[in-house]
Amino acid sequence: MARQAGNITTLPRSPDDDRRLRMIKYTVTMCIRLVCIALCLVVQGWWLVACIAGAVILPYVAVVLANAVDSKTVGVERPGTIARIEGQSESVHPEAEHADPTQAEQQSSTS
Repeated sequence: MARQAGNITTLPRSPDDDRRLRMIKYTVTMCIRLVCIALCLVVQGWWLVACIAGAVILPYVAVVLANAVDSKTVGVERPGTIARIEGQSESVHPEAEHADPTQAEQQSSTS
C-alpha cells in the first residue's frame, strides 16, 4: 500500500505556538477582569453589578479559554493508520483480526 505524504495544513500547531496563543487569551481576559475591578470603585447602580459579575466570572472564563484544545489536533493521523476514502483513519493491527484467541483457533481448525 502506498503511503500518502502529510499535508502541512493538517498538522497541528507547534507546542510553543499553542502555549503562546493560550497565554495571550488568558492575559487578555485577566486584563478585562482588572478593568472590571477598577470600575467597581467608580460606577454605581446596575453598572456596579455588571462589573462585579465580570470580576467574579472572568477568572473561570480565562482558565477555560486557556485550557481549550485546538480543533486542528483532532484530525491528525497517527503512525500505523491508513486513510479511508471518507477521510477517516483506521488502525492497522494484525491482532485486531483475531481479538479472541479461541475464535482464531476455531477458524483455523474449520478451514
